[in-house]
Amino acid sequence: MSDSKQIASDLFARLSASDVAGAMDLMTDDVTWHIPGKKELLPTAGVYDKNRLRRLFDRMLSQLVGGLKMKVVSAIAEGDRVALEVESSGDLQNGREYRQQYHFAITLRDGKIATVHEYLDTLHVHDVWIRP
Repeated sequence: MSDSKQIASDLFARLSASDVAGAMDLMTDDVTWHIPGKKELLPTAGVYDKNRLRRLFDRMLSQLVGGLKMKVVSAIAEGDRVALEVESSGDLQNGREYRQQYHFAITLRDGKIATVHEYLDTLHVHDVWIRP
């Protein structure tokens, strides 16, 4: 496995272990994480810096029983760019089940994650996390 793929895969291993600090250590100080969606429909949509991202991860994990398990299904790397197909599974404290499929486009700089573009089923996010 290339170094780029290994670093990107390690990100999801650390998130699966609810190791937010470890996941953040893999990122540059000026990392940006892009989450798709319309802000009026999905409050989590937008661009996150490192501090805001840490708060999002902490808030998300606090609502889950046993954390969020993330499995890298496939990964392709070319230099400092990595494309990953990822699946996740987690159960919310309110009884809802979060089962998501993602594509992540990740760019590394100097061996750290510098940008993440996340693509996922925003309707499922809304139905599980937002809907009353």
